[in-house]
Amino acid sequence: MHLVLLSGSPSARSRTEVVLEHVRQRLQARQMETTLLRVRDFPAEDLLHARFDSAAVQHLQTVVASADGLVVGTPVYKASLTGALKVMLDLLPERALEHKVVLPLATGGSLAHLLAVDYALKPVLSALKAQEMLPGVFAVDKQIAYLEGEQPARLDVELRERLDDSIEQLLATLARRPRPIDPNLLNNRLVNAGWSI
Repeated sequence: MHLVLLSGSPSARSRTEVVLEHVRQRLQARQMETTLLRVRDFPAEDLLHARFDSAAVQHLQTVVASADGLVVGTPVYKASLTGALKVMLDLLPERALEHKVVLPLATGGSLAHLLAVDYALKPVLSALKAQEMLPGVFAVDKQIAYLEGEQPARLDVELRERLDDSIEQLLATLARRPRPIDPNLLNNRLVNAGWSI
C-alpha cells in the first residue's frame, strides 16, 4: 500500500513535520510505501499562479492519485490550516481523494486551536471527496520538544500514544477497504462461467 504524507508547513524547523516523520517511520516499519510531499519544496510561483502544467504540480497530482491513503498535516495559523497547504490542495482535481482514506493532523500553540482540525482542515479534505475521514490528531507545541544539537525532536508519551492509535486505525481502515476488480479478471470469470452480459 502507498500512503502520501502532505506537510503544509512552510518552515524548515517544523513541529508538524516532526509529527509526520513519526507517522512515516511507523508506517514504514509496517512495510508501507510512503511519500512525503512538503509545501515548501514546491516553487512558489507554481502554487500562487495555479500552474497546473508545471512539473511539480503534475507530480503532486500523480503521487496523490497513486495513493491508497493520505496523512495531511498542518500547523494552525490564525485558527486555520496554512494558506500554502490550502493552495496546494486547490491544485488537486475535484475528486482527488475519492477512494482514499485520510488522516488529518494539526499542531498549534494551545488547545484553543483544537477545533481547527474539524472546522478548517476536514471540510477542505471532504470537498476533495475523501472516501473515509478518520478522527484527526491535534498536538500542542509543548508536546513536541526540540533537543540540543543534532538530536531529533521528541514527542511526549501521550501524543505518541494518540498518533500510534490513529496509525492503527488508518491501517485497519485501509485493510478492510474493498479492492477494485480488474475488468479483465471480471470478464474472464464471466466467460469461464459461461455467462454473457
